[in-house]
Amino acid sequence: MGIGLLFLEVLVYSERIDTKENILNPILLSIGSFHLSYYGLFYGLAILVVYTLAKRELGTVGVDLNDDELLNVMILTFLGAIAGSRLYYVALNWEYYSSTKTPWYEFAMIWHGGLAVHGGLLTGCLSLWLVCRVHPLPFKQMADLFAPGLLLGQGIGRLGSFMNGESFGSATSLPWGVIFRYGQAAKDYPGVALHPVMLYEALADLVGFLLLYWTGRKQMNPGFTAALYLSIYGVIRFGLSFLRVDDLLIGGVKGSQMWSILMVTLSLALIFGLELYRKEEIPQKKEEQQFLPKRQWKL
Repeated sequence: MGIGLLFLEVLVYSERIDTKENILNPILLSIGSFHLSYYGLFYGLAILVVYTLAKRELGTVGVDLNDDELLNVMILTFLGAIAGSRLYYVALNWEYYSSTKTPWYEFAMIWHGGLAVHGGLLTGCLSLWLVCRVHPLPFKQMADLFAPGLLLGQGIGRLGSFMNGESFGSATSLPWGVIFRYGQAAKDYPGVALHPVMLYEALADLVGFLLLYWTGRKQMNPGFTAALYLSIYGVIRFGLSFLRVDDLLIGGVKGSQMWSILMVTLSLALIFGLELYRKEEIPQKKEEQQFLPKRQWKL
C-alpha cells in the first residue's frame, strides 16, 4: 500500500512539484531539536518486517529458536551488514572522507546517507555464518529464513531513499519524472525531472519477495531460497543501474553491475551445481501395522 501511495504521489505531483514546497521533505516530524526522518522510519520498518517474517516462518525451515534467540541472531547479522555497507561506501569515496574539509567523524554518520548494499550483503552473510558457527545453527536454513524478508525490507528502505533524495536516476521527460527539492539529487540536478529509480526498485523488490515467499514453501533443498535471492536481486540491481547516475565506480565501471553479475553467477552455480532446485525428500511415516488377534473371542 505504501509503495502504491508513493507512486500515486509521484504521478500527481511530478510536473507541478515546483508549486509544492513541502512535497518530498525528508523530515516527517520535528519536535524541538528532535527530528524523525522518513529515512529512519522506513528503514526501521524494514527491520521490523524482516524480523516478523522470519519469526513467522521459523517452522518452515526447521530451526528451533525462541523469539529472543532469533532477535539476537538478527541484530548481530544486521550490525555486520551495516558495518560492511558503510565501509564499502567510504572506501569507494575515500577522496571525500579523507579530505581535510570533511570532519573525521563523518564516516560514522550513516544517517547522512552512504550505505552500499553490496558491501552489506557480503559482511551480513559473513556475520550470519559466524553466528551460526558459534551457536551452532544450520547456516543454509537460516539464510533461507531471512532471504524473503530481506528483499522486501530492501524495497521498503528504498522508500526512505526516495524521500531522502538519494539513489536517484537520470534525467527524464516521462510524466512520472520527479523534481527533487532535497538531498543529493536536488544538489546535482536542481529543477530537473529524474527517474524515481528508488520506486522502481521498491516495486521490483516486492515482486521478487512474492516469488521468494512462494518458492520458500516448495520444500526445495536448504539454501535454494537464499541462492535464488542472489539471482533476483542481482538482476534487479543490474538492470536499474543503467538508469542510476550515482552508482559507485570501480575502475570506471559501475560497481553495482560488477557485483550483480557475480551474484547471479554464484547463485546459478549454487542452484544447479549443488542441485538445490530439487525438492527435499521428506521421509514419510510408515503406517502402523494392524495385527489381528490370534483368537477372536465370541460372546
